[in-house]
Amino acid sequence: MHNTLARPVDAVMVKRRVAHFQSRSIKTHAKASGLRLCLSMVDLTTLEGKDSPEKIRALCAKAANPAGGSGPMKHVVPPVAAVCVYPTLVHEAKQALRGSTVRVASVATGFPSGQYPLSLRLRDVQDAVHAGADEIDMVISRGLFLAGKYDEIRQEIRETKAACGPAHLKIILETGELETLDNARRASDLAIESAMSVPGAQPLRDGEVFIKTSTGKVQPAATMHVTLVMLQAILECHARGGPRIGMKPAGGIRAAKSALHYLVMVKETLGDAWLSPHLFRFGASALANDLLRQILRLERGPYAAAWDLAE
Repeated sequence: MHNTLARPVDAVMVKRRVAHFQSRSIKTHAKASGLRLCLSMVDLTTLEGKDSPEKIRALCAKAANPAGGSGPMKHVVPPVAAVCVYPTLVHEAKQALRGSTVRVASVATGFPSGQYPLSLRLRDVQDAVHAGADEIDMVISRGLFLAGKYDEIRQEIRETKAACGPAHLKIILETGELETLDNARRASDLAIESAMSVPGAQPLRDGEVFIKTSTGKVQPAATMHVTLVMLQAILECHARGGPRIGMKPAGGIRAAKSALHYLVMVKETLGDAWLSPHLFRFGASALANDLLRQILRLERGPYAAAWDLAE
């Protein structure tokens, strides 16, 4: 069991390494490839009370063809990795994306608070999977975690993973509420260990489980510092013979330049194998248009105006 830290996180070293990643200069050819890779890793998300079938169809159209239209730019820009919606809109998204490579993810388990009885949260998961969700984004009970009730967290993760059936699972830690880097590391280890030890389950395949920073509803959301701590937990799991666990920073990543810095950090911490939507995602819908603007800038010269890109 890895529910306690063998040693505290070295916050000074984390800060130093992040500063190093942020200082890296990416040249034009590598930048063009990196921007496209980043776009292919985005999960476009809408999680609002006013979400409607029409809004979901528009989101799915952008996900499958971010540049819009049918001209040459359609083939220059890759589709995003997934759309993420509430369980009641999974069927609509699945229909809209038929024939596309874009996956459908659904937040479940009482998102974003997680403050519901476990039986209701599991039913939420089952309903989303039944509707066609390829991926489930669950939230852990941060109150239980901060109270030191690790066995209860372990149980909710195991039961949620079992309820996912064939769908992949992303475990949201909501690091902005965990208060310290030590807690972020402890929660990462706990999430990974729990997902790997579901009674009666087959061993995890690479990319079947992700750990995710945030719901996007709490600040601070994703930061490079907390992401680095989580990447280190993933690295040590794999070094012990475990599967490749995926990583998803979510919330607050808006600029293409920042996304490229994240890619540098992933490459230099985990290696090239993780430079794929199969193992790394951005939960940052606002990021997609800035990536698109930068790609179009390299292809055509002038920057696209804000009104040229669909929200």
